Amino acid sequence: MPLDPTKHADWEIAEAAEKNMKKVYELGEELGLEAEELLPHGHYVAKVDFKKVLERKKDVPNGKYIDVTAITPTPLGEGKSTSTMGLTQGMGKLGKEVMATIRQPSGGPTMNVKGSAAGGGLAQCIPLTPFSLGLTGDINAIMNAHNLGMVAVTSRLQHEFNATDAFLERSGLKRLNIDPRNVSFNWIIDFCAQALRNIVIGLGGRRDGFMMHSGFDIAVSSEVMAILAVANDLKDMRERMGKIVVAYDKRGNPITTEDLDVAGAMTAWMVEALNPNLMQTLEGQPTFVHAGPFANIAIGQSSIVADRVGLKLKDYVITESGFAADIGFEKFWNLKCRMSGLTPDCAVLVATIRALKCHGGAPIPKPGQPLDPAYNQENVEWVEKGCDNLVHHINTIKKSGITPVVCINHFHTDTDNEVKAVRRIAEENGAKVALSKHWQYGGDGAEEFAEAVIEACEEPSEFKFLYDLDTPLRKRIELIAEEVYGADGVDFAPDALEKLNKMEGDPKFQKMGTCMVKTHLSLSDNPSLKGVPKGWRLNVRDILTYGGADFLVPVAGTISLMPGTAASPAFRKVDVDVETGKVEGLF
Repeated sequence: MPLDPTKHADWEIAEAAEKNMKKVYELGEELGLEAEELLPHGHYVAKVDFKKVLERKKDVPNGKYIDVTAITPTPLGEGKSTSTMGLTQGMGKLGKEVMATIRQPSGGPTMNVKGSAAGGGLAQCIPLTPFSLGLTGDINAIMNAHNLGMVAVTSRLQHEFNATDAFLERSGLKRLNIDPRNVSFNWIIDFCAQALRNIVIGLGGRRDGFMMHSGFDIAVSSEVMAILAVANDLKDMRERMGKIVVAYDKRGNPITTEDLDVAGAMTAWMVEALNPNLMQTLEGQPTFVHAGPFANIAIGQSSIVADRVGLKLKDYVITESGFAADIGFEKFWNLKCRMSGLTPDCAVLVATIRALKCHGGAPIPKPGQPLDPAYNQENVEWVEKGCDNLVHHINTIKKSGITPVVCINHFHTDTDNEVKAVRRIAEENGAKVALSKHWQYGGDGAEEFAEAVIEACEEPSEFKFLYDLDTPLRKRIELIAEEVYGADGVDFAPDALEKLNKMEGDPKFQKMGTCMVKTHLSLSDNPSLKGVPKGWRLNVRDILTYGGADFLVPVAGTISLMPGTAASPAFRKVDVDVETGKVEGLF
């Protein structure tokens, strides 16, 4: 019998379940993989040779494609990964051939306050420790590839500053005239390290590098991670890697990794990382874990490669988009689906009574502090008012032409009256609704949820993008701000406006995707505004160019690419049993 999640921590539940989990060879057989397509990393995790699978299965029709998104979360998150695992387990209970494709967690939130994103309670991805602590090394490969690019630009700056043209020519180099004040790359590390946001490098003598301002971003915000998420194969990855813009010369022309002769070596770090990682749910359904998190500062999607492989192997593939529908689903809809050519059959919108109360007027939860007692007391008025946020996201999904299914992710403190209010409002606004108790009961608690999704997948849909690629960048940003966020319009800071004018006059930017950077804690660019803010305008302060990922990245608000670690982070509770080597305290 599984442990009771009301009495045991997630890591304890995972550890108990891991005693009976399937070995990866059994998972491979259940997926119909051939021996050479399975690349084991120990007994319970493997990589899958996607190229061989896709070639062998090229004539097999795709299964049904389901995206899991959510309402605007509280700072504590609202169980999207848990619901993804629960839905997969619920479909398994109904005898369906199903698998999930989810993102690999970042060490930043894992060791901070949010946790590892493996799910929770009786709806988790296991084994928990490798999932949370580096898995098969994909993020490490991304860090090495990215930082090698930074090594290339900083070393070139040093040598060009100190060397004559004759010396550069003898070394097989041409002078790039990189502007040290216009280096667009930072270093990366996979922790939340606010002390590294702004640093000075090259201190010392001329042999110690070129002195300049620099900084660190969190690893999963790297353009290399975005490329892993959207690349279709190794050839595509290599071409994209060479288009990464790392700096600009003194005339304002972009300098790429190809210009620095480093793109090939960067790709070399990523060859194995391009293969998806195979794991399993708590109840044994296969799960691909590939690419990284953070739809507020990145694309926030599992990889196209993993989805394509899964759709050839199973009748249903459930993927997850980061944060709420205004961010994660919007990027799934207008970026990932456009780049993959895949069409979703259904979108799940996860909602909790806790988050609805937050949007309806309850005190905003603070990470690391006890939840206000008001959240454990019935308050239908707060719930009903908070449903404005739910309805906004329902309408966003409906604009894509696919059917939304609202999953009420049940907490054992929720009351029947609160649940009834959510069900009534969601149904009145054109969504299917299911109450799911997967956190407490696993797949058995998710059967209503699974049945609603299966039914939605059979309904006809007319999937359509919010904009086409001929739409000017300014108009795209306005469409996303007004149609998805609910803004009255967009204001551009002077630097952003200057870049926008240049980009709209240059044909090479016309077909690039638009990947917004915005807080996940509000529909607006102000994280303190809950519910559905009115009478506000989106403030775009910068527009970044991700040439390899093929994105233009408008940055709204004051969001940072390097989060900070809280005063009471999760790493304080993590330890190792020195007798068994088992890691304790992860969540």
